Amino acid sequence: MASSQAAVSQPAGSTVIQADTEPMAVKTVPPATAAGAGAVAPQANATCRINTISINRFSECEWVTVRVKVIRVIRGVPRQVGTATFTARHLMTLHPKSANWKENFTLSKARTTGEGKGITVTVTAAAGNGTSAKTHYGSHLLDNGSKGSVSYTTGAMRRGRINKKTQTSYTFGFTKPGYVPGSTGYKSATWRCDNYYGTSGCAMTDAPTAVSMVGIPWIDDGIRKLRARGGHYGDPNGGKPLHWMINNAKKNANRRAVCGGRTAPPDMKRAGRTYCDEYPFASTYEGGTHLPASQRETTWVSPNENNTQGARITNWRRPMHVMDHDPFYVIA
Repeated sequence: MASSQAAVSQPAGSTVIQADTEPMAVKTVPPATAAGAGAVAPQANATCRINTISINRFSECEWVTVRVKVIRVIRGVPRQVGTATFTARHLMTLHPKSANWKENFTLSKARTTGEGKGITVTVTAAAGNGTSAKTHYGSHLLDNGSKGSVSYTTGAMRRGRINKKTQTSYTFGFTKPGYVPGSTGYKSATWRCDNYYGTSGCAMTDAPTAVSMVGIPWIDDGIRKLRARGGHYGDPNGGKPLHWMINNAKKNANRRAVCGGRTAPPDMKRAGRTYCDEYPFASTYEGGTHLPASQRETTWVSPNENNTQGARITNWRRPMHVMDHDPFYVIA
């Protein structure tokens, strides 16, 4: 949370407005873990909690407590002569098939004391990295509740384009006739837009999704056996997430580190399982030998299983907009 306040180093007798926000917690909603689906969709819109930023892959609820103080400087000494406390609740829903979307926000009626009554508030939202934000909100008295919205528009992206991560920055301005104005501000969760697979869309980058290996027999079996031995990376049931990597050179190096030069043993060849499959995946920052041996495994699979896995991963990444460094889990 960032805040800016009117300074109290004003002439004697002047009155200034200051503002800040309560500390915010960030709660990431884990993805659903139902077996069977290749790409596990996020749950419904994120649940709202006071003084919390709640997110899933495509939605955010940010519910903030804003504290406004009226300070009068008397003989060089600042004295609080009034307060106004209210909440701002933002509901943002991104779209997997569009890079344009809308956010709604609500400001509660302020609880006021003393000279905290009669303060006017303005709200401005700003975005970046290819996306612009337009705020639909006029000036309102904090003595009454009010509502507003923000329209987001992203410039055209060519196929393969991944815009840089960004956040919405909110600025609140506070004025009252005869008083020195004040302001405060904060940011949304991190989001990003892309057209990597030919469909523009945006996602909350810190919210993990999940891909299922259920139904791909030997790959699924290898992951489950690793977890039975204590391997927990990528396990949605209390494990640490994996992080996707878009870097072919590093992916190939990860693969060589665990499967390079290996040949399937005779019994595997007779069963048609001639391909070395590694977990964590080579296209993750945890792949190769980045984790200790107790947290990784290799399994001999058929070429058909390997192709099925590749298609399933693509069909998961495309709608979930999973890009470089994004966290995710693997269902097995």
